[in-house]
Amino acid sequence: MNVMRKAIWSASVVVLLISGVSAAQAQKPLDIYFIDVEGGQATLAVSPSGESLLVDAGWPGFNGRDADRIAATARQAGVSRIDYLVVTHYHTDHVGGVPELAMRMPIRTFVDHGPTVEHGDAPDKLFRAYEETRAKGRHLQVKPGDTIPIAGLDVQVVAAGGEPIAKPLAGAGAANPLCAAFKPKDADPTENAQSVGTIMTFGRFRMIDLGDLTWNKEHDLVCPNNRLGTVDVYLTTHHGLDQSGAPVIVHALHPRVAVMNNGAKKGGTPAAWQGVRSSPGLEDLWQLHFAVDGGPDHNVAETFIANMDETTSHGIRISASSDGSFTVTNGRNGHSKTYAARAGR
Repeated sequence: MNVMRKAIWSASVVVLLISGVSAAQAQKPLDIYFIDVEGGQATLAVSPSGESLLVDAGWPGFNGRDADRIAATARQAGVSRIDYLVVTHYHTDHVGGVPELAMRMPIRTFVDHGPTVEHGDAPDKLFRAYEETRAKGRHLQVKPGDTIPIAGLDVQVVAAGGEPIAKPLAGAGAANPLCAAFKPKDADPTENAQSVGTIMTFGRFRMIDLGDLTWNKEHDLVCPNNRLGTVDVYLTTHHGLDQSGAPVIVHALHPRVAVMNNGAKKGGTPAAWQGVRSSPGLEDLWQLHFAVDGGPDHNVAETFIANMDETTSHGIRISASSDGSFTVTNGRNGHSKTYAARAGR
């Protein structure tokens, strides 16, 4: 009898310990770091499970500037390796820093849309350098509708290789009345239009990152029906350049917060900036840099800008809870703002 009681007690302790670990993990936030790579992209997400996903790796050169900034942010986040590196497309400001980053920390899995569509001496050299680094890890070539299997998150590919997701995501699919007024631009034959776009979901929290996807391809995701639904956070597409950021998609997404990964002299163009600011329901826009060309009328208040010039390299951090609430923090001044969970999701 004593043996049986001891066995039952031991089993109960194990169950309680496992439950405690699960509960503790459930309470951990999703942390997202928008790293300043001077008008490129490098966005690090750390799941409550501890797994990491990095979207792009900034520029090459500058004495390893961007790779160093990414590695430093990873250390700050308690990350010793990159579990998944999503390369949205093969332009220097997105894929150029990959080889240098791989010399600083291990990269387990490389995610991309497949072969480059741009050719010539410079683009071929850039792609070969990436391929050589990619060969040292696992490779996933994704298409719309695929999921990137990072533990603790739902990361769905909504665009890749020039194609949009075919079926609406859960809860999406409503007709988009903004499509009627849409005016297309010239077709884009570059890598920008091939960008891997993702929606990251953590419980009730959702964030979209479409890389440098351009105007007409954005339209295809939400017209005639919005296949994406709404999001809490919108990472401005193409650094806030006016080749992207079509109101037909930005306004349909109804973001509560936007983060602009611009540089001082790249991105943040007045037309794209205004398109984001005028989005219905937008509470705040946060910028990595003061946009020189925007002037006082097309920049947010300094409180929401991480870098006022090119002499600093502060980032922006989001810490999100599974209930849909999240906090945004400016690395320059420590200013934080918490956004309550959106009702009805």
